[in-house]
Amino acid sequence: MARVQLSIDEARRIALAAQGFDRPRPRRVDARQLRRVIEQLGLLQLDFVNVLIPAHYQVPFARLGAYDRGRLDGLLWGRPDFVEAWAHERSVLPAEIWPLFRYRMAGGGRRARWLKNLTAKHPSLLDDVLRHVRTAGPVRAADVPDQPPRTGPRSEWWDWNAVKAAMEVHFDSGALGVVDRPNFVRVYDLIERQLPRAILEREVEGNEARRRLLRLAARAHGVATAHDLADYYRMPIGEVRPRIAELVEAGELQPVTIVGWDEPALLDPHARIPRGVEARSLLSPFDPVIWFRPRVARLFDFDYRIEIFVPAAQRKWGYYVLPFLMDERLVARVDLKADRKGGRLLVQAAYAEPDVDVPAVAAALAAELRQWASWLGLDAVRVGRRGDLARVLGVAVRS
Repeated sequence: MARVQLSIDEARRIALAAQGFDRPRPRRVDARQLRRVIEQLGLLQLDFVNVLIPAHYQVPFARLGAYDRGRLDGLLWGRPDFVEAWAHERSVLPAEIWPLFRYRMAGGGRRARWLKNLTAKHPSLLDDVLRHVRTAGPVRAADVPDQPPRTGPRSEWWDWNAVKAAMEVHFDSGALGVVDRPNFVRVYDLIERQLPRAILEREVEGNEARRRLLRLAARAHGVATAHDLADYYRMPIGEVRPRIAELVEAGELQPVTIVGWDEPALLDPHARIPRGVEARSLLSPFDPVIWFRPRVARLFDFDYRIEIFVPAAQRKWGYYVLPFLMDERLVARVDLKADRKGGRLLVQAAYAEPDVDVPAVAAALAAELRQWASWLGLDAVRVGRRGDLARVLGVAVRS
């Protein structure tokens, strides 16, 4: 098979088109368009950090603009079309691909050992919990009677007991599903009551499941390295290299070289190369475009990390920083916070990337921030003083 060469500009346009940034935002967003976003991406990663708004709400906004968040909730947890699972971290994905993850539901790992440790002192708990859900479900972990004494860790992030751990053991194994999340609290039920029988009974052999997941990852990337594809659904690179070779042999992935990349790349044969991309979007830290940091560096020459867990004095950019996509480049980054009590969207810091048109970036970013504030029900955007873009952005926001 001939090896095609692509420029980095072409690679960026392919990648952004594969992620849905090649078309204008609609004037009105309905459930069909929200569904299309999830199906195009192949999953929606869940993250409930609420400094701005939980990340899974941000991802559709980046592509569609303002929408009814209740409508998204109804899609994610109110219908059998989508299901929560471990995919790229914890995610919601189209129910039809849930069988592709069953081969690894029986696996172990650090999380499985941690959960089992929390339930180890209560030998009958796993059976008891499953029996209770079967009889009384859907239920929260707190609804299960006769809670054992708490043995798990307490922190600002986790506050689990043995019952919660037992629920998660059954979730990881595919016995339980999450059918609702009122105020972000998981409501569990038997997976057999959540998913259609045709999906539950579908068996996919492990290597075939890996091939299908790689095809989905390739569609979502457009063009990618082997490591990019493996990371999308968090598959070990050693497991997927033979499957990638099989997909190349079958013509389902096309080897390409990208100018400036050290690694060879793989092209989805159905990927499009638009003539240009005209996007104006703030990207969640958990947006698929920027999930895999080596890919962000290769595609956009953009060094990005999440600094939530970095001590405040050691942060370079800020606590909750979103990159700003303008056309085909990541041109700025802003540290955002929703001040709900004060009714303001706070820009705590704003930085421009090197060699950008600062006034143009500030004007475009100001317009995007106003849209975000309106969508979040906030009355104003306030820009702080930190960062080399802050002063110009502040003027643009007030103009």
